[in-house]
Amino acid sequence: MRGSERGLTWTRLLRGLAWIVVPLELALVVCLSAGASLPAPLLIGVETVVVALVVVECAGLLIVYRRGGRAAVTEVVPEPVRRVVAHEVQALSSLVLWVARRRHGVREGDLAFGHARDQAAMLYGFVFVCVVETVGLAVLLRNFPTLHTITLIIDVYGVVLMLGIHAASVTRPHVLSADALRVRHGAHRDLRIPLDLIASASGERLFTHEAAEGVLDIPVASQTSLTLELTEPVMAAGFLGGRRPVTTVRLHSDEPGKLLAALRRALALTRA
Repeated sequence: MRGSERGLTWTRLLRGLAWIVVPLELALVVCLSAGASLPAPLLIGVETVVVALVVVECAGLLIVYRRGGRAAVTEVVPEPVRRVVAHEVQALSSLVLWVARRRHGVREGDLAFGHARDQAAMLYGFVFVCVVETVGLAVLLRNFPTLHTITLIIDVYGVVLMLGIHAASVTRPHVLSADALRVRHGAHRDLRIPLDLIASASGERLFTHEAAEGVLDIPVASQTSLTLELTEPVMAAGFLGGRRPVTTVRLHSDEPGKLLAALRRALALTRA
């Protein structure tokens, strides 16, 4: 069997296993959450099968990676799945950067401009509500051990993830370098715009945004404060990987005046 045929076989096998593992585990969690009393042998058997399939899946991905590198894994794992996993990893790893007071993607000589300040109060409010819900459900479900454990794990992870989302916004600011403006929104959005493609930049605070062809809105706390007009379209990727060309980008910054002034100086140097 040739290399390409073997690769296709592995791709089909791994995707087939994924279609088995995910529904099986979800069905088990739903049954346990509903209070169903499953026989111990059945529970152990199902979990054993799930663990075995996960091990096979991981081993298969490792083999694919060793034979074809990252590109081969990319062919096996659908892009939406890769992006969701990457978002979770980036959000959680941002907690470490936040505690260490470090920023991601800011090199020496770059200028960084934050965009997390205006959403902080709202996210902290969500975190508080999630904590209250976690404590409340833990008390209400204390007499249902299985459901209590599942709910507690999900709720605690939700609180950590919410903090990670805010940490990603803090540690991943907009970055202005000598040749490009990197527009970001936490771990959700990362768009690099070459300076020579920016026709104009203006301060424009907007609180309502209607979907329009060629326009990319990146609001924070439902607002944008800067508008960039481009001479040529750039490809903007969505959360799940969908791409579309945009010629207008609206973004928000904690200090829009400083970002606008720095961007205009950089544009002037680029065109000199």
